[in-house]
Amino acid sequence: MSIRIIPQDQPEAREPQTAEQIPPLLFPRLKHLYSRRAARLRDLATNNPLGDYLRFAAVIAQAQEIVLYDHPLQIDLRSRLASSAERNEPPLDIHSYPRDPHWQRLLHSLIAELKPEMSGQALAVLENLEKSSSGELERLASALLAGEFGQVSSDKAPFIWAALSIYWAQMAETIPGKARAEYGEHRQFCPVCASIPVAGVVHLTVGQPGLRYLHCNLCESEWHVTSDKCCNCEQTRDLHSWSLDKQQAAVNAESCGDCGTYMKLLCQERDPAIEPVADDLASLVLDARMEQEGFARSSLNPFMLPGE
Repeated sequence: MSIRIIPQDQPEAREPQTAEQIPPLLFPRLKHLYSRRAARLRDLATNNPLGDYLRFAAVIAQAQEIVLYDHPLQIDLRSRLASSAERNEPPLDIHSYPRDPHWQRLLHSLIAELKPEMSGQALAVLENLEKSSSGELERLASALLAGEFGQVSSDKAPFIWAALSIYWAQMAETIPGKARAEYGEHRQFCPVCASIPVAGVVHLTVGQPGLRYLHCNLCESEWHVTSDKCCNCEQTRDLHSWSLDKQQAAVNAESCGDCGTYMKLLCQERDPAIEPVADDLASLVLDARMEQEGFARSSLNPFMLPGE
């Protein structure tokens, strides 16, 4: 199941009847989101076998914070919300939403912020992207958003996705106050942009303790999925939780025997500092274990996009 976004001026958009009603959708709050992510990545890099890459991701996240505020986006999504509600589609659907050149401005600003921090191959990749034509950048973006990762080199993908993510998150952040959500179909996809989650987060204080939300790997929105269902196929049978070190670990993996997939579940009650992208990336050892057990990952981290 997914969530249908309804403009407030339509009759369906009623206020919750009770204070206990579970918020089906949490729009991104971008203030300090990327700087918190960068700090968490740096903390997790200590004594981590992937420490160098975590610090590399932290540099990108910190640059995203700067670019976000240097390039605000002014956009009115009311007509888009209305039309997407009529079609029962995500309002910022990655498959149909017409991208504005704003995302390329974000990319070039991101490159300018990152070049002084990079060297070697990473710097060469940034310089190559900087020289790429607008048409080539659009081709690469379209391939990533369509899941055609083999058409984009893995060293370019994180930078392009970082700019696309800022763009989609900026748009998603404008939705609160103009819409609410109702449950529908295909809840393994983000109801705002139709991308896929990076991980599940068991929240400490949203509505009521212990609620599970999936965190979008593109627009940073989160949507509620009950904990008794597989995050991928929604079956309730043959679900198991896995961890590497202890039963009460803050980072677990939930596997589903029906669809043969798993997804990371991050528990804020066990570690309030948890950040979806950072903690998922720092726990790739758990992914390796789950693959050994025969399960395929159903989510995707923006810093681990497959490529050619």
